Parts: sequence; C-alpha cells; structure tokens
Amino acid sequence: MSIYVGNISYDVTEEDLTETFSEYGTVKRVNLPTDRETGRPRGFGFVEMESEAEETAAIEALDGANWMGRDIKVNKAKPREDRRGGGYRGGGYGGGNKFSRS
Repeated sequence: MSIYVGNISYDVTEEDLTETFSEYGTVKRVNLPTDRETGRPRGFGFVEMESEAEETAAIEALDGANWMGRDIKVNKAKPREDRRGGGYRGGGYGGGNKFSRS
C-alpha cells in the first residue's frame, strides 16, 4: 500500500518527501507525478513505506500539518481508477439524421 500526499508545494522534491517520511520508518519509494505537457509537478505525490504500521504513524503525524508553507493532506492512497471506458459514441436516437424534418 502507499500513502497519498496532497496539497504539497510545487518545489518539493523526492528527497524532501523521503527525508520527512523517514522520521516515521523506512521509505521504500517516492513518486511525484508531473504534468505530461509541461513537465511541472502536479502538487501531489505518493510515498511507499516498509510496513503498514509505519504508514499509519506517518499519516497520523503529518495529515493536516503545515509543511513548506502548505497544509498537506496525507492518507492511504486509493487504487487508481480505470479511465478507459464506455464514453459517448454519438449517433442520436434510433439512427438516421436527427436534424431532418419529417
């Protein structure tokens, strides 16, 4: 499982997160997503720790804390949603040209 860290400064680095979360246990991995088009940080990240007990300790200590000038949100990360999906295929009702006058 991993921890979601939201509302973080755009200046935060993976090293900053590792240093802060290592106070609560062993940090296995840190991920700071960036915008695909601009390459800029997106203002949130994920931290994976060695054990669930360490994750719980970090969440309890850091959720709502003021860190680097921002009140951060720290909680268990939710599974990623599948963004593919049905979507709208168009076509109108019953086929044919829906703008025709009959």
